[in-house]
Order: sequence, then structure tokens, then C-alpha cells
Amino acid sequence: MARPPTPAQQRVIEGADPDTGRLRGTDAQLAALVRLGLAFRHPRPPHDHFLTPAGHRLREAEPEPAAPAAAEPGGVFAARVGGAEEAPPGPSRTREIRDAWQGLLELRRMTNQDGATDRPCGWERTHLVRAAALALEAAGHQPESADTPGYRVRATPQPEAVAVHGPALPEYTATLETAGWQCGEYTEARTRTRHLLASPRRV
Repeated sequence: MARPPTPAQQRVIEGADPDTGRLRGTDAQLAALVRLGLAFRHPRPPHDHFLTPAGHRLREAEPEPAAPAAAEPGGVFAARVGGAEEAPPGPSRTREIRDAWQGLLELRRMTNQDGATDRPCGWERTHLVRAAALALEAAGHQPESADTPGYRVRATPQPEAVAVHGPALPEYTATLETAGWQCGEYTEARTRTRHLLASPRRV
């Protein structure tokens, strides 16, 4: 778990532009927030720094006893990927996943060269399982758990592709394609069960 920001760094976060998340601070403060996954440096000039979704959540959150363990290094909320090991979500989960999805759309806008929000960004391409699960959970699909049938997202040997299993493959396909993924349905050779193979769309 990343260490919490210092009081000075916290003041920089709290002083971010409420609409864009643009930050003002010393070079050292901004670089430290990037290392913590709470800010990112825009790739285009003038290379301003902006809050990541994790930074937005930290600024807006009420004080908590510990930082959320579900945050990925890239700052995007760790969606539930499905499986018997999944713990039941807490009462704030709906708000958290909604905010995480909006934060991811903002990350797309800021990091895709053309500002597009209808296709995945670089972070999603390096965190395929979490990114696909985030799109599914944000759309209201339920992940598989010990007591509930639902989707499971798993890595595959294929580059830039994840497998999605579950009882509602056509609905998962519609959700992922709307979120900028391309999907195909396949039959597993040994079990004859159907699953999706999903990859982030490039254009």
C-alpha cells in the first residue's frame, strides 16, 4: 500500500481545480504525487499536472482510517474481477464504482492523443483484467462470488486480450463494445463452455 501524502502534498491536492483537477505546486510536490499515483503529467505541452481518479477520491473523501487497498498504481479503482474469493461489496460500492468509471473516462480524455473517451487508454492496455472488469461493474453487471453467479474476467496468453466468463455473454459483449472493446465469442475445447475474448479497440 502506498504511503499517504504529506500535509503539504495534501494541500496541493485540496487546491486542485474543482472541474479539471489541474494542480499547482512545486516540481518536487508534483513529482511526489505522480509517484504516489495521485497525479499524472499531461503528455502534451505545457505538461501540466492533473489529479488521477485516486487523487480526486482522496480530495473528496471524508477522513478514513486507512487508504483504500483497492487502488491500482495507475490510480484507477480496482474493479471486482469475479471469483469465489470475492468479498461482498460494502454499502458505498455503487458510488465508488461510478466515480471510478467517470475518472477513467477523464483519464482517457487526458491521455488519448485525440482526447477520445470512447476507446481505452494506455493504462487500460497495461491492466486489461481490471479495466474490463471496471467496464462491466460500472454498467451494473454482477461479478461472480461464492453466493452469486456473474462474470469472471481472466488473463489469457494472447496479447491485449482477456477472457470473460459468465451467464450473460451477449450483455457483457454489448457493455464492453460500448466501452471501446472488441469482443468475440468462443467455445472452450475441453469443457465446451462459451466465453468472450475481449480486446481494447485501437480506432
